[in-house]
Amino acid sequence: MGLGSLASRVLRPSSRLLASRNPRILLHFRPIVSTTELHNADASPAQPQADPAPPPPRTPVGGARVHFSSPEDAIEVFVDGYPVKVPKGMTVLQACEIAGVDIPRFCYHSRLSIAGNCRMCLVEVEKSPKPVASCAMPALPGMKIKTDTPLAKKAREGVMEFLLMNHPLDCPICDQGGECDLQDQSMAFGSDRGRFTDVKRSVVDKNLGPLVKTVMTRCIQCTRCVRFATEVAGVQDLGMLGRGSGEEIGTYVEKLMTSELSGNVIDICPVGALTSKPFAFKARNWELKGTETIDVTDAVGSNIRIDSRGPEVMRIVPRLNEDINEEWISDKTRFCYDGLKRQRLNDPMIRGADGRFKAVSWRDALAIVAEAAHQVKPEEIVGIAGKLSDAESMIALKDLLNRLGSNNVWCEGNGPQPNADLRSGYMMNSGIAGLEKADVFLLIGTQPRVDAAMVNARIRKTVRATHAKVGYVGPSTEFNYDHEHLGTGPQALIDIAEGRHPFCSILKNAKNPAIIVGAGLFERKDKDAIFSVVENIAKLNNVVRPDWNGYNVLLLNASQAAALDLGLVPESVNSIESAKFLYLMGADDVDLEKVPKDAFVVYQGHHGDRGVYRANVILPAAAFSEKEGTYENTEGCAQQTLPAVPTVGDARDDWKIVRALSEVAGLQLPYDSLGAIRSRIRTVAPNLLQVDEREPATFSATIKPESTQKMDMADFGSTIENFYMTDAITRASKIMAQCSALLIKK
Repeated sequence: MGLGSLASRVLRPSSRLLASRNPRILLHFRPIVSTTELHNADASPAQPQADPAPPPPRTPVGGARVHFSSPEDAIEVFVDGYPVKVPKGMTVLQACEIAGVDIPRFCYHSRLSIAGNCRMCLVEVEKSPKPVASCAMPALPGMKIKTDTPLAKKAREGVMEFLLMNHPLDCPICDQGGECDLQDQSMAFGSDRGRFTDVKRSVVDKNLGPLVKTVMTRCIQCTRCVRFATEVAGVQDLGMLGRGSGEEIGTYVEKLMTSELSGNVIDICPVGALTSKPFAFKARNWELKGTETIDVTDAVGSNIRIDSRGPEVMRIVPRLNEDINEEWISDKTRFCYDGLKRQRLNDPMIRGADGRFKAVSWRDALAIVAEAAHQVKPEEIVGIAGKLSDAESMIALKDLLNRLGSNNVWCEGNGPQPNADLRSGYMMNSGIAGLEKADVFLLIGTQPRVDAAMVNARIRKTVRATHAKVGYVGPSTEFNYDHEHLGTGPQALIDIAEGRHPFCSILKNAKNPAIIVGAGLFERKDKDAIFSVVENIAKLNNVVRPDWNGYNVLLLNASQAAALDLGLVPESVNSIESAKFLYLMGADDVDLEKVPKDAFVVYQGHHGDRGVYRANVILPAAAFSEKEGTYENTEGCAQQTLPAVPTVGDARDDWKIVRALSEVAGLQLPYDSLGAIRSRIRTVAPNLLQVDEREPATFSATIKPESTQKMDMADFGSTIENFYMTDAITRASKIMAQCSALLIKK
């Protein structure tokens, strides 16, 4: 007999003794234990062990915060032994995030419904016979959750092995490489080898349009894109087809994705199945420099990150802001970036006698403009700020024209006679996030889907969550939620104000009614009469109260709110018809047919757009991605852009050009730095310096006296004809041109 087996027989008790059912035999059996106390005769008797110290507090994943509406709503669960209080109804996965444990997941997304079909989030729960999917399991009082046990690890390894079974080895040529959830989770939670040796399946790619590139063989059927399209975008374009290994995502019939939010499926796809078509094979994410800034293509002010490489903007992606755009952006915001490098103005130019432009120095160009300004009467000088102008440049333009003796300065989109007396008369007083509290919406002369896609997404979210009613007055248009078309013009408003319309009872019974008026009505001659009727509707239906202000105006352009705050209001209605010196600061949508033939026109802007064709002098300016500027969105929140790339050619910031012109003209403005010009803004509109803070209006628009103006019964028109082409940048974009062609074809 070997020494090893002999030793094991001596040390191990007989299996016959252990198997015996007689308890006395087991009581007499006493194992021998050797401890340090027995070896050391002088050692003091062993002290009773104290309770183990509680685990240190952990930081919630992603800075997650929990709000308890009442103390009774809180339940306590234990995550890896750490006690954490969560509200009733939270899932196990959310409880783990609050406890600081990041659970892997593919199909779960906090803003989409729960699918529970990827099984990557398996955790062990005490008294449960098998691992549970934490994204679909509600947390229960006293539940003990274990996320790091051998069973949970083995389960995740198995799930990952199945996911990779049919996934191609495309990482070197995949645009998702470097920011891919599948890569990261395979490294963190997967096995170091696979056992699948059969042929991998392949899937035919789908054509979703010019924005989203598909490589459907990479798809892991998480259904995030299907749920996003159905729930957030409100289009039934994507779905799951087939069963088992033949299962695939696709369109039921061969069609393009028609939503104005379609680009967001690129962000939520956890693998490389849906990627950006314009960005394909352009750059890797680790080569890019990210700059956190804001979008200026509409009045929402969506928070974005501009990714650049050297002097070129490579892509635009959304940034999280719960109060404004959540984590979505519109396709126009995401894909207009190629317009920033096309049709740009590089050098100052003057029009010669032959009608052709020739490049000159800044000194010569400014001298010609200053001389022309001094040769006309002050009342014949007019300045117009464009849709993309920042607050700094608008206050500089206003100050310069005031020094020249003119007060005829205004902003595109605000109409010939804007009413800037009460901020509540041109603001979204409930706030964008506040729209979720409304239970009835009355939309007047606005089509939110094209006017402000992110505001429309909020309205749709509210309608889905609370079944809020939506009434619409305006031309026939497409909505992606249930609505009632009440009429096409002012007559419908009069009927509602006088209580004759069936929708009146819905408004009367609403707890938080919201009225949203489109800024396109600013251009109507009878706008005062229309707004007077709308204010009457607001008074009669308790729209404005101390605890709720549902009277909203939805602006169209990034510069409108700041222009009205700064007082850019013209003295004369027909100032443009009598102008002899016209200063266009990025203004391209002005009706230049009204400008007299002998007028001297200065165009200051970043693109060779419509205003250039009538200009006598061109002054090249910086685009929003190349300068620091302040913008105010439609709800009154001031935000700032930051420079992501250097300026093009010899271009300068708008306010610097105006400041230099004032010096050449002998009317030097009293500021020569960004800090100094913001000090000037503080004296006019201090709310513009409270960055990332929403300044509510002090007085309600309903205190205005009723207008005596006669109302024109003409129907309301569409404000934006083409969603993809609304300003100089989007009109210069090749990607937007492709989208526009498809929109027209549809």
